[in-house]
Amino acid sequence: MTEPFDAIVLGAGGAGLMCAFTAGQLGKRVLIVDHADAPGKKILISGGGRCNFTNLHTAADRYLSANPHFAKSALGRYGASDFIALVDKHRIAWHEKTLGQLFCDGSARQIVAMLLAECEAGEVAIRLDSPVRDVTHTDGRFTVAHGDRAASAPALVIATGGPSIPKLGATGFAYDLARRFGLKVVEPRPALVPLTLPQDEALFRELSGVATPVVARAGRATFAEAALFTHRGLSGPAILQVSSYWRHGEEIGVDFLPDQPAGWLLEAKRARPRATLKSALPLPDRLAAAIAERLALDGELGRQRDAALTQAERRLADWRFRPNGTEGFAKAEVTVGGISTADLSSKTMEARRMPGLYAVGEAVDVTGWLGGYNFQWAWASGWAAGRAIAGT
Repeated sequence: MTEPFDAIVLGAGGAGLMCAFTAGQLGKRVLIVDHADAPGKKILISGGGRCNFTNLHTAADRYLSANPHFAKSALGRYGASDFIALVDKHRIAWHEKTLGQLFCDGSARQIVAMLLAECEAGEVAIRLDSPVRDVTHTDGRFTVAHGDRAASAPALVIATGGPSIPKLGATGFAYDLARRFGLKVVEPRPALVPLTLPQDEALFRELSGVATPVVARAGRATFAEAALFTHRGLSGPAILQVSSYWRHGEEIGVDFLPDQPAGWLLEAKRARPRATLKSALPLPDRLAAAIAERLALDGELGRQRDAALTQAERRLADWRFRPNGTEGFAKAEVTVGGISTADLSSKTMEARRMPGLYAVGEAVDVTGWLGGYNFQWAWASGWAAGRAIAGT
């Protein structure tokens, strides 16, 4: 027997739960289906277990997409303040950490519990541990065979995310399903991911665990946050941010001393002529030693030519690395690329040429910066689709 619903949401992550309870509370009979054994797994591990659930500075220019304007509509109609109001309604204490990033004071489990409570209020049916076996479309209805059951509805929502963090069960299912119904997919690649360095950068790979504030650049993208050296290469917030913009074969630039004025090294030479470059660098000791070794400026500053010190300053302000890859989807927080926005309505998230089919969250070619932006896209796109399904 095939059970009838008004909408079937594939995926019990942030975007799927948001979409389901929005439509459910507006009177629609909604079913969520997920192959995982628990909802909101990505929410639970985010923000060190405290869930960086939104960002006060959310705007469309903080997102990557083949269409940079696509996110404006959903984000403009459901913003950070709207989700904060929901969090406050459930009396979840929160705080701003840095750069507009909001976290739970307690646990990310509170956010999942909140979303499930809202689903319960909308009488949403949730079926977990229920892999999708087949999806068909006939006579204006989608039929989803899942587990040992089947359900049908005039609306189907793809909310199964991207392939990042496969240990949580992430797959490319969303893309396969989208292609089956004629939607294009922008090539997916890991984003917000550590970069790896080649063997000739072993000097830096040996600095594993050293972190320092930097300005990192990839193309025109620039981020001022911390960089962290790992045994495989580079990580830390600044590097994760530029990784979303980096392409194989390209260089990234790192300003190791963004707060130093021009000519600071010449000034150090005059003030402390007997100091070495290593001791003059206001950096962690191991990093200062590695940089001094790479620059090969031996001996006291007072013995160095001004031109050599000026060149060293320039190098420190734009140190070039050419990564040989990333740590892949296994370590990527999100995915760049996904279901093409050219095939979706920016207002409703509905497929232009397949009425009743929607795509939301990470499954779509919209990827936010680090710091709560991707969750805000999940909430906003899920809300937009849920409202559209309910006809409001």
